[in-house]
Formats: sequence, structure tokens, C-alpha cells
Amino acid sequence: MLNDLSSPLALLATRRSGKPRDLVGPGPDDAQLDAMLEIAARVPDHGKLAPWRFVIVPAEARDAFAAKLVAAYRAERPEAGRLEIEAMDSFARQAPALVVVLSAPKPDSHIPLWEQELSAGAAGMNLLHAATAMGFAGGWLTGWAAYSDAVRDLFGAAPERIAGFVFIGTPSRPIEERPRPEMNSIVRKWTG
Repeated sequence: MLNDLSSPLALLATRRSGKPRDLVGPGPDDAQLDAMLEIAARVPDHGKLAPWRFVIVPAEARDAFAAKLVAAYRAERPEAGRLEIEAMDSFARQAPALVVVLSAPKPDSHIPLWEQELSAGAAGMNLLHAATAMGFAGGWLTGWAAYSDAVRDLFGAAPERIAGFVFIGTPSRPIEERPRPEMNSIVRKWTG
């Protein structure tokens, strides 16, 4: 069954992240992106809180996002050089589709914050799985932008946090497999 690439298990066993800088068009259309987000929202969610949100940054807003990202970077790092600024500008323009995944915890809930954050991470992972299942590749990035309050404020407000920037498109070249941990190094049987 794992050799049948149309099977769900084969999809899960072979999914790889694409480098956002290597993702090109075509990207998902609006209907495909909506379907991906519906799938992304089907995650464990103790208390039915939906402690996550998605913000789509469409192609026509990428220039504005790049300008605001560069301005936030310069404000936090006034000594930044040209290459750093160019990297911030390039970051905003990668891949045909960009979804910002926000952890949006409900602090007044009796559900522990950790469980809410795990649910947000699961939503991001489901988004990557949905992109792969629809024939695209996705890359989940964090870095400086994910931890900047100024960047977070472009998409939400505290106590929300950026869980990641998920870039989606078509790989411009084959996606390389990365080293995976040996199962015997990460799996143990508890014997009491």
C-alpha cells in the first residue's frame, strides 16, 4: 500500500517540505486554498476553541507585506545591512501562495495553553498535508518574522503568536529527501 502514491498512507510516508524560494507557479487557486484551509482546521481541538487562525496574504498584497516587513526589521535592527534587508523583501515574495498560521489561544479557557498551541501546530501540519494531497508543495518558515511583535501585529494581536508562514506552490525542481531519525533512536516501549 505504501507504494501506491494515491493512497493516504503513501502520501503521509512520502510528504516532504519544499523550500519556499524554490516554489513557483502554478499555485493553488482560491477554491483550492479554501479547501486546504478547511482541511487544516480539522485537527484535535480540546474544548472546541479553534485556537488558531489563518491569514492569506494574496499576490496583490505581497508588495505591501514586503514593505511592512522591511520597515519592521529596520525598526528592530537599525544596523541591518543591505543583504539582510533584501532577504526580508525576498521572504515576503516567495511562492505563489502564503498563509500565515496564527496561534490564537483563549486564555480564559480551562484548556491548558500548551494544548491550544499544539492544536495550532497541528493546523499548520494539516495545511501542509492538504497542499501535498492537492499536488502542490508547502514550506513552513518561522525565523525572525515569526517572533516579531511588529510583524505579528500586521495579522493579529497579543496573545496571538505567529506559528509559521506556510508558502505553497509547485516545486521548481525535485524536492530532496532529508535525513530522518532512526526509529530505534526515537521510539521506546514502556515496560513499567
